[in-house]
Amino acid sequence: MNEREKRIMELEEQIADLKKRLPAHSVKPAMISRLEELEEELERLKDKE
Repeated sequence: MNEREKRIMELEEQIADLKKRLPAHSVKPAMISRLEELEEELERLKDKE
């Protein structure tokens, strides 16, 4: 497994964990922002395949 694949796995785990912790209401903007950052990085890495 190369570094890119490891990073993809890490990002997927972080995204899943963050989504589990999102409250049903009153989501903090920082959490949404972090989720978007992680998803964008994941998308960029997957596009390089």
